[in-house]
Amino acid sequence: MQATLALEDGRIFAGEGYGAPGEALGEVVFNTSLTGYQEIATDPSYAGQIVVMTNPQIGNYGTNEADNEAAKPYIEGLIVREFSPVSSNWRSERVTDEYMERYNVPVLADIDTRALVRHLRTHGVMRGCISTVDSNPQSLIAKARSIPRMDGMDLARVVSTPSPYTFASTDALAETDDPLLLAPSADAKDQPLLHVVAYDFGIKRNILRMLTREGCRVTVVPAQTTADQVMELKPDGVFLSNGPGDPEPVDYAVKAIRQMMGRVPIFGICLGHQLTGLALGGKTYKLKFGHHGGNHPVKNMTNGKVEITAHNHNFAVDPESINANEVKLTHVDLNDNTLEGLRHKSLPLFSVQYHPEAAPGPHDSNYLFHDFRRMMEEWKG
Repeated sequence: MQATLALEDGRIFAGEGYGAPGEALGEVVFNTSLTGYQEIATDPSYAGQIVVMTNPQIGNYGTNEADNEAAKPYIEGLIVREFSPVSSNWRSERVTDEYMERYNVPVLADIDTRALVRHLRTHGVMRGCISTVDSNPQSLIAKARSIPRMDGMDLARVVSTPSPYTFASTDALAETDDPLLLAPSADAKDQPLLHVVAYDFGIKRNILRMLTREGCRVTVVPAQTTADQVMELKPDGVFLSNGPGDPEPVDYAVKAIRQMMGRVPIFGICLGHQLTGLALGGKTYKLKFGHHGGNHPVKNMTNGKVEITAHNHNFAVDPESINANEVKLTHVDLNDNTLEGLRHKSLPLFSVQYHPEAAPGPHDSNYLFHDFRRMMEEWKG
C-alpha cells in the first residue's frame, strides 16, 4: 500500500502505507521519545495532530490494552521511518499495524523522517495530509491547506467525557501490573481518602492512577463543568488536566478556575497549566514546533534540581505576563527557557507544563502529586 504526505507549504514525502487505508488530516508535529508510541497514540492531547516519531523503528513491542492512556487512539495519523511488522514482547496483545488499522489510524512509513523533522524545526509545525487513496500532489496540498489551524481551536470540549464518573484505587489496580503504581505513596499510606474533582480536558489514565496512589477518590467531570457544580461535590482539591488545542478559547474553564481560586486547592498539568496562567491574568502563545518527547530537562527553580520530563504541548504561558508579586515561577525548560511551572504565593494553587505522570525520569516528578496531597491536607485543617 503506497502512502503520501503533503504539507501545506508544498513539501511531499512518499512511502509505504500501513494501518488503516484512507486519509488523515491534521497538524504535523514530531515526538522525540524512544518508546511509548502506544501511550502517545492514545493521549487525547494529540487530537487533531499527525505525529512523526523520530526514533527510527516503531511498533517493535506491539500493543496491549493496559498501556492505553484513553479508550482509543486520538492521533489523526502516524509517520515513522521503519514500521515493525512483528511484535517482540511478552505483553503484546496485538501487532501495532493491526492496532492502528482497528482504530482507523493511517500510518506512513519508509520516508526520511530526519528530513521531515528538520523541515518542521526550520519552518514550524504545519498542516498536512496523509493519503493512501490519492497520490496527486496538488490535490493533497489543497487538502492540507483546507484544515482549520490549531490556533483558536477549542478541542477540550471535543475530547472531554460527556458525563461525570468516579475513578477509584480499584480501577488503578485493575488496569496496571506496575508495582510502583500499585503501592500507595508514603504520604498517603494509612491516611483517609481525599476527594479530588478532576476536570477532563483530555485526561490521561495514568494521571488518574497517580492521584489514586496518593489516596484520592477521583470524580472526573466534563470540561464545561461550572465552578458552582464542582463546589457542590465538596472536593478536597481540584485537578486541571492536560488536553489538546489552544487554551485561549477554553474561556469557560478559565472563568471556573478564577471562581474556585482561594476556595479549594488546585493543581494543573499541561493545558491545565496554561488555563491556570490565563486565570491569573497571564497570556499564552504558540511555540514554533512545540515540545513533544520524553527527554526535556526542566530546572526546579526552588531547589536547583534538574528533572528529565515528558512534554506534549504546542502552547506556553508567557512568563512576562505573570504578576511576580502574586505568583512564583517554579520551573523552566533548559532547552529554550519556556515557563514550565508556577505557584501562587498566597493561594493553594500550582501547575506544571510538563507531564509528571509519564515518568521519563522515571520518578523525578512524583513529588508534585505528593505536594498536592499535602496542600489538600493543610487546607482541610
